[in-house]
Amino acid sequence: MIPLAKVCGLTRAEDATQAARAGADLLGFVSHAPSPRHCPDLAIAAEHRDRAVLVMVADEAAGILDRVRAFGFRRVQPHLPRAERVRGVALLKEAGLFVILPWADEPGQGPAPADLYLWEPSPARTGVAGGSGQGHAMAFPPPGPFLLAGGLDGDTLRERAARVAPEIRPRLRGFDAASRLEAAPGRKDPRKVTAFVHTAHALELP
Repeated sequence: MIPLAKVCGLTRAEDATQAARAGADLLGFVSHAPSPRHCPDLAIAAEHRDRAVLVMVADEAAGILDRVRAFGFRRVQPHLPRAERVRGVALLKEAGLFVILPWADEPGQGPAPADLYLWEPSPARTGVAGGSGQGHAMAFPPPGPFLLAGGLDGDTLRERAARVAPEIRPRLRGFDAASRLEAAPGRKDPRKVTAFVHTAHALELP
C-alpha cells in the first residue's frame, strides 16, 4: 500500500497548487487565527476539494459545520475539547464528512470513533494544537487507522516510520507534515514539500 502524504498548514493558493502537483494526497487548511498557519481565505481550498481538509480548533462541532458549509469541505480535522470529541465527531459524520481526528500521544483518552486518526505530540507538552515541528514518543497509539504526525519532513520521515511498533504498523496509513516544510511561518518551501511527498510515497506499508 502506498502511504498517504498530507501537507498541512497551507495559507497561500500557490503553495496549495504546488503541493497538489507534487502529489500530496491530502491538503490541510487551518482555521485558527492564533496559528501562524491560519489560512485567511479558505476559498483557496475550492480548487482542491477532492483532497482538501479543514483543520479547525473549536469548542464544539457546530462551528466547524458552519465553516464546512460555507466553503464546501468534505473532510475535517476537528481539534475539539476532549469532553466534546465523541458528540462532535458523531455530528460531523452525520453530516457526511470524513473525519480525521487528532490523537495526542498521551494516556487516558476514551474511545472516539473516526474515519482516520492523526497521531501527534501532546499539546500539553508542545503548547500548541498541532504544527509544533516536534516529534513524540509514540507511546499511546490511536485505536484505528492513522496518519503519523510530529517532526516530519523528507529527512526524518524514514527514521520515524521505522520506529512505529510492529503491532500497530498495520494501522499506519501515511504521514502528515506542516511546519518542517516551510521557508517561513505559513509559507511552504516547494523543495521540502516535494521531498516529503516523494519520500512518503516511496515507503512500503503492510
